[in-house]
Amino acid sequence: MGILNTLLRAVTWWNGQTLNTQLYTWRKGVRVGEDDQGNVFYQTRDGARRWVIFNGEAEASRVSPEWHGWLHRTWEEPPTKAPLEHKPWEKPHEANLTGTAMAYAPPGSIRRPAPAARSDYEAWQPE
Repeated sequence: MGILNTLLRAVTWWNGQTLNTQLYTWRKGVRVGEDDQGNVFYQTRDGARRWVIFNGEAEASRVSPEWHGWLHRTWEEPPTKAPLEHKPWEKPHEANLTGTAMAYAPPGSIRRPAPAARSDYEAWQPE
C-alpha cells in the first residue's frame, strides 16, 4: 500500500500535497499557522508566496475566511497574529456540499427518493 500512496501523491493533487509540494515546503516554506480543521499555512521566507496544505481532501471551501483573506493578501498579518473580530450574527463555517450526495435537493427534485405532493397544480383532464 505504501508504493500506491507514493504514486498517488506523485501524480494527484486532490489526495493531499504532492511530493513536489512537500519538497518545496521543506526547502522554502515557513509555517505560519494552522486553522481549526487542521489545514497548515505556509509562506516563503521573503513572504512572496503563500499556500495551504490541506488536512485531507483539497477543497477550497474548507479554508476559513480569516485564512482566505491572508492567502489572497487582503491583509498582511495572519490570523495567528491579528485575529479577525467576529460579529455575533456570523455562522460557523460549513463545507460546500454541491456535487455530493449530501447536497441540498429541493422538494420535487429527481434526486429525492419520493415524489413531492403538489398542492399548487391541478392536471387538466379532458371531458
